[in-house]
Amino acid sequence: SAGLTEEQKEFQKVALDFAAKEMAPHMAEWDEKEIFPVETMRKAAQLGFGGIYVKPDVGGSGLSRLDTSIIFEALSTGCTSTTAYMSIHNMCVWMIDTFGNEEQRRRFCPSLCSMEKFASYCLTEPGSGSDAASLLTSAQRRGDTYVLNGSKAFISGGGDTDVYVVMCRTGGPGPKGISCLVLEKGTPGLSFGKKEKKVGWNSQPTRAVIFEDCIVPVGNRLGAEGQGFSIAMKGLNGGRINIASCSLGAAHASVLLAQEHLTVRKQFGEPLANNQYLQFMLAEMATRLVAARLMVRNAARALQEEREDAAVLCSMAKLFATDECFAV
Repeated sequence: SAGLTEEQKEFQKVALDFAAKEMAPHMAEWDEKEIFPVETMRKAAQLGFGGIYVKPDVGGSGLSRLDTSIIFEALSTGCTSTTAYMSIHNMCVWMIDTFGNEEQRRRFCPSLCSMEKFASYCLTEPGSGSDAASLLTSAQRRGDTYVLNGSKAFISGGGDTDVYVVMCRTGGPGPKGISCLVLEKGTPGLSFGKKEKKVGWNSQPTRAVIFEDCIVPVGNRLGAEGQGFSIAMKGLNGGRINIASCSLGAAHASVLLAQEHLTVRKQFGEPLANNQYLQFMLAEMATRLVAARLMVRNAARALQEEREDAAVLCSMAKLFATDECFAV
């Protein structure tokens, strides 16, 4: 908590307590039994974690990007996979709050901030992941509706969530032809693939999301036609910091577990903590964690201040923090 304000330390403490009491004891079971812990997330939403950087007039907490990073890092010490889903949900609500009109904000945000409803972000496709500008899912305008066709792959929460923020092509090729639509579960033509088998992160279901002649009102479009790519990229800048923050929390918990193990376990009549080689390893873990944390928090401040280098710093922070924290 070095360098944090008193208020930020308070957010951190609330999130750490919640992670220790409500998440960590169930983490293994959620993963093993592939449970999407809806009730636990709703409890987190009561603490303001359902719309952390969403404006307060629609139920959000109105906090900064740095506050958000601190909260996600703390929650991840309890369950990284659940927190990572929550970070995606927060990103979706922020997109509706930021780029939606008043009617859309009031229609969608309150129930998402309370996590009465859950959101999924639909960008990746079987043939386009990082190259988002080449996505193929199409939405053809017919009067005051769009007809949506295509599919999205590896969607976190897909099939179990209620609201889908979908990037689709309403115009020509390239980034300028992409728009953003909000779909609700139960829309005719919306279906889901089978749940993906994963070797971890099983507390969030992952499925393909399939659109077959889905009729979506024009009133469900966020922003103008052709603005979708810009919305997607702005969302992902924050998303990169959020996921990097989740990695920090996992690494933080790992350092504490390693430290405890070295103190408790004995070999040749003395605790492992007396072994200099292992002391060096622990020191290296802690150093990697602190370096990654500084980078993530610096990027969060840059994004909050809308600095020119924010996008680059967010990408660097995610690259560095996820690799270093994985090593930890």
